[in-house]
Parts: sequence; C-alpha cells; structure tokens
Amino acid sequence: MTKLHFRPYISNQTLLFPSRIDEDIAEDDPVRVVNALVDNLDLDKIKALYKEYGRSPYHPQMMLKVIIYAYMNNVYSCRKIEKLLLRDIHYIWLAGYEKPDFITINRFRNRVKHEINQIFTQLVLLLAGKGYVSLDVEYIDGTKIESKANKYTFVWRKSVEKNRDKLLDKIRILLEQIDETIAQDKAAENQSVAFTPAAISDLARELKEALAEQPAARTREEKKARRAREKEIKELEKHGDKLAEYDQHLQTLGDRNSYSKSDPSATFMRMKEDAMNNGQTKPGYNLQIGTENQFITDFSLFPNPTDTLTLIPFLSSFSGRYNRLPGKAVADSGYGSEENYRFMEEHDIESFVKYNWFHKEQKRSFKNNPFLVDNLYYNAKDDYYVCPMGQHMTFVGKTHGRTASGYITESHRYRAARCEGCPLRTGCFKAKGNRSIEVNRRLVEYKRKAREKLISDEGLEHRSKRPIEPEAVFGQMKYNMAYRRFRHFGLDKVTMDFAFFAIAFNIKKMCAKAAKGISKGFYNRKITLKTAFYEVISDQNRIERKINPKWAA
Repeated sequence: MTKLHFRPYISNQTLLFPSRIDEDIAEDDPVRVVNALVDNLDLDKIKALYKEYGRSPYHPQMMLKVIIYAYMNNVYSCRKIEKLLLRDIHYIWLAGYEKPDFITINRFRNRVKHEINQIFTQLVLLLAGKGYVSLDVEYIDGTKIESKANKYTFVWRKSVEKNRDKLLDKIRILLEQIDETIAQDKAAENQSVAFTPAAISDLARELKEALAEQPAARTREEKKARRAREKEIKELEKHGDKLAEYDQHLQTLGDRNSYSKSDPSATFMRMKEDAMNNGQTKPGYNLQIGTENQFITDFSLFPNPTDTLTLIPFLSSFSGRYNRLPGKAVADSGYGSEENYRFMEEHDIESFVKYNWFHKEQKRSFKNNPFLVDNLYYNAKDDYYVCPMGQHMTFVGKTHGRTASGYITESHRYRAARCEGCPLRTGCFKAKGNRSIEVNRRLVEYKRKAREKLISDEGLEHRSKRPIEPEAVFGQMKYNMAYRRFRHFGLDKVTMDFAFFAIAFNIKKMCAKAAKGISKGFYNRKITLKTAFYEVISDQNRIERKINPKWAA
C-alpha cells in the first residue's frame, strides 16, 4: 500500500522569526485605506484630551482605525470588536497586536464624542480634494431613528399640564382648610401669583414652626385637631414635591410635546418601521443629512418630528463645518415654507425646494378648478380678486401668524360683497355668509420663483437625482449596514455614534467607487484603492487651505 504524505501540521508551533501580519491581506483591501487615512489625519485635538502622567493609554490612531473599520463592517458593539481583535487578522494588523477590552473601546468613544465631528469634517475635505464631492450642492432629507430608550417611559406635555392644574386646585383647597393666620396670608398672596415649589416649601415650614409654638394638646379634641393639622402639612409638602416634579418635566420638555424618561433628549415620534402597523409612537431623533454623490457631507440630529423647522439650523451647521454655505440646496416638499425660502434667498443659496402643492399644481384637475384661490384672477392695480361669477373680492384687512420658531407671517384677506343666490355657491364654498380668502403675498412670490427653478432643465436634473441621493444613503444605512437604532443615551453620545458611522460610510463608499472605476475602466491607468487614496492624501494641505482656511492653521 502506498504511504500517504501530508504537509507538516503543528497547531502549537513556535516561530522564531514571525512573518508580517499583513502578508495575507490584499493590497487593495479597504483595511489599508483606513490605515492610510487615519495616519494622515490631524489628531491634535484628540491627543490633547490625554494627560501627561499616569499609565500610558492606547494610541488614539489605533483606536480610531479599529472602531472605524468595525463600523464599516456593520459591527457596532464594543464586545464584538474586542473579540475580533483576537481572531480577525484585519483587526489584529490594525491594532498591532494590541488587545483593548470592550470597556476601553467604549471609554475612547465617549472621550472623543466632541472631537469626532472634526475628524468627519477632515474626511469630507479630503473627498472634496479628490473630486468625489464639490460641497456646492446639498441634497437634504431626514429620517427618524429610534432611540435606545424604553418606549413606555413617555412624558406628554398635555398630561403634565393637565395634572399640574389639578394639583394647583388641590393646593388652593388645602390652604382654605387650614385656618391659621399664616396660611390665610399666604393664600391671599398667591391668589394673583402662581404657586411655586419653593413657596409651598416655605409655607409648610412656617406652618410647622407655628404648630410647634402652640402649647401641647391636652384634651382628646385638641390632640385630634393637632394630628389633622400635621396631616395637612405633610400633604402640603407632598403636593410641593409633586409640583416640583411637574415643573421639572416642563423644563425638560422645552418646546417639545414629549420626551422619554430614560433618554430625555429623545422625542416620541411615529416611525416608518411600525411592526404593529398601528401608528405607535416611539422615542427617537430626527436625523437630517446632506449628501452629494451619495457621500454624507453633513448631518445633524433634531428633536422635532417634522422637517420644516430643521432646514435653517441644518444649513447653519454646514456653515459651521466649512465656513460657507452651499451654493444650491435640493429638498422635498417637507422643507418648503416661507421662512426657509426667505433664509435661502437672503444667503444667496439657489433653492430647488418643493412646496406642498407643487405636484398637485401640475395636474389637470387642479388647473381646471376655477374655485381654487390660486386660479382666481387678481387685479394688482386695484387690489382685488375676481370670483368665477365675476364678482370682485375686495381687500378687508390683514392677519398675522407666528410659526413654532417665532417667524411672523402676514396674509391679506379678501371678501366678496354678495354671495346670496349665487348658482355656483355650492361648488365655491360651504361656509355661511360671503366667501373670504387669505393670501400670503410673500409666500406666493417665493412659490413662483421655486416653481420656475423646479421646472427648468437644471431643476429637473436635481429633482431626478434627489430620490437617489439621501434616500439611497438611508436605504444603505438601514438595510445594508443594519443601522436602524441608536445604542446610546443622550444627544451628545448619539451624535458621536453617528459621526463614527458617517466616517465609516464615506470611506466604504469611496472604496466602492474606486473599485467600480477599476472594473469599468473609468480611468486610463490602473488604480488600486491604495494608490487612489494616497492621491487624496497628497492634496490634503492644498484643499484644506482652499475650502476651509481654519484647517490650515
């Protein structure tokens, strides 16, 4: 029988001269891009967080590389990263045989929660230098991400205000029952002034002191009355503590209508991912992102569920990152408001933002409806509208409104003189009396300008690209990279976590586009991921000075 020969197999062999760890890692592997990227980033602000004395910490470059590469591979748990540092050659090579535990990894993320945004900005500037993004056009959209908080720890403004009013009524009734002079004086003082926890606490203390100064009860009736008085004082103290709790709830709520007890920064919102399909609200954040070529160029988190009030602060955050505003802004109808249009016009931002009736205006049923305010004839010279029956609707006054952000709107009101017996009344309006309409002149003008831009050739191009810009990023984020729920409590930590994700997402997208360029021959010469990235690094100083002078300092 022929003897079989196998290669030597020794599982516990010791190597005198170990080979390089990365010899089994491909030259164009994304892990090499992460390694080269972090080596060339400015980490001075992160290094300034460490002390000069004590035990030597792990190098921040190594920690950044490991965490970013983990996020690129859909690994967001510190415990999983700890295990990968022991058995995955990519992580072992990035860490240089270092083995930080999960607590150390989590502490590092929390340590750099404010500085990681600056790292994200540096990366976007590098992408701009290579030509992946221009930072001139911003495709804006938002999505709701669920918080880690328990969905049953809700606090609602209406419930707090309702219970607080009931509690104040109980306090007034209780003070009326206390026939002490001091209580009567306090009750008289508080008839015009709202009760406060501090005032109730002072009142309870003075009642205790007054009760202590009274002679000891001797008869049964006196002892009974004293026990009743002590019970009333304890109840008053209890009401004061409860009032302080309600006031704390209102202070935490601020301008919001709800928040979560376990994560006060989270607001209850309706999510698209509704397993019960019943519109249940869950604690979460409104994530706003700006994209270009499906790269994340800016992001911010907001507590309000709607997108209308987020556009101005979001554009301001872009200015804070890059010392300038984008030249063009593209967004859907959720952002189309008078306040937003005015802000973009005053700051020379070319607006390609829809308004709520933009698509309906394109339909034949809208254009052929003679009763709609937008289709009524307006005589600008004499300032009146003409109804379908030819009757003049004259100006009768102005009305003003205030948005949630405090912006003042102005509308002109017009009214017909006589609508009795009109044969078109049933199709015109259903209210009693004569028909009245309100027209916001400034908003009408902003809509006209927006309509002209949106139906232009450039507007059609941006409208066709908008659904495949932020929407595609959200799809890749939630379904390809399984980033559907935050894993931290508090706005600062949630922002930190998404900053790490945005950095990893952009690097992963850059690697994918470079690989796509190789396979489809978009370049005249062969370019690997490694060489493509080093070209970005070589242009770093020039681009930073050109786009954002403060990074060159």
